[in-house]
Amino acid sequence: MNNAEGLIERINSIREGLTQTLKTLRVKIKTLETERALLLTEVEELKRVAESRASALEVEVSQLREEIKSLREVLKPDNNSP
Repeated sequence: MNNAEGLIERINSIREGLTQTLKTLRVKIKTLETERALLLTEVEELKRVAESRASALEVEVSQLREEIKSLREVLKPDNNSP
């Protein structure tokens, strides 16, 4: 009987440890899921900002090209002048 009581006590102790580990893991999983959601939101915001910046740069480059084209026309040597 003494040996069986020791085994039961040990099993209960192991069960309590596993229960505590399970609770800890659930908390960690919940924390990681929350962090993941926040990171995905942040990534989407960064993508939006990057796309907006890229669009603005494309417009700026286009304007600069037009400006260069205009300057070339103004500075082009006139073939009709002496």
